[in-house]
Amino acid sequence: MRAAPHLRERLGSAVFARVAGPAGPENRARIHDTPGPRWFGPHRPIRTVHGDASMFIGGLRALLLQSLHPLAMAAVAAHSGYRGDPWGRLQRTSTFLAVTTYGTADQAQQAVDRVRAVHGLVHGRTPSGEPYDATDPHLLGWVHVAEVESFLLAHQRYGAAPLDATGCDGYLADTARVAEALGVIDPPRDRKELVARLGAYRGELRPTEEAREAARFILLHPPLPLVARVPYALLAANAVAALPRWARTSLELPRLSHPAEACLAPTGRALTTAIRWAMAPPRPAS
Repeated sequence: MRAAPHLRERLGSAVFARVAGPAGPENRARIHDTPGPRWFGPHRPIRTVHGDASMFIGGLRALLLQSLHPLAMAAVAAHSGYRGDPWGRLQRTSTFLAVTTYGTADQAQQAVDRVRAVHGLVHGRTPSGEPYDATDPHLLGWVHVAEVESFLLAHQRYGAAPLDATGCDGYLADTARVAEALGVIDPPRDRKELVARLGAYRGELRPTEEAREAARFILLHPPLPLVARVPYALLAANAVAALPRWARTSLELPRLSHPAEACLAPTGRALTTAIRWAMAPPRPAS
């Protein structure tokens, strides 16, 4: 009778350690237990989306889609250390999302200020000689729209409680507040604006060898123990299936038929359900 709680605790702790890092428990307590006003109240859609296990698929999709902007990809390749320290990058990103979503207003602003300071150091040129600057509002806008579209799409497909139409627009309005704080000018606040903004970037997107290398690293060579590679591969396959077909073609990723995608989708739902179960807080003893 005690096996299931112990298994859940072990799995949940292992996943949390990977995503949140050594300081995860301390950060979690600081974020959730510090009193004070928040940017987002307890019932806001951003909390629903960012607190769900579907973020594992959405995050992978976002990385793949973001890589198709050559300026964004050049900045990541030169400055992020994603190959040498992929878990550190994931942990910094997940902590930022947690702080801005759940932390106090002061904590959220401090997190934004730290990111903006780092962005101020990220500039250079692509292999073809094009200049990039991580403080460029237009480039920040691309990173934002690719991210929130991926998070929302994954949540609607794999989330425990998909949002209604009002909730989807509310999520985009919530994330726009964070985007503006980071330097994005006029981020989309509803689905109609999001579709239009994504379309406006389409002409700037193209595959580069750096993007394809990043995709191969993310999908084929994750720094994971063997026992975790099969579930990761299924999460990654669902992330690829969620990409638009032009993006898959650009990154030279396999095309799946509609029947194959239909068979794949249940694996994504099963895995996110398992992660959700493992990471759920234990119920108080009766």
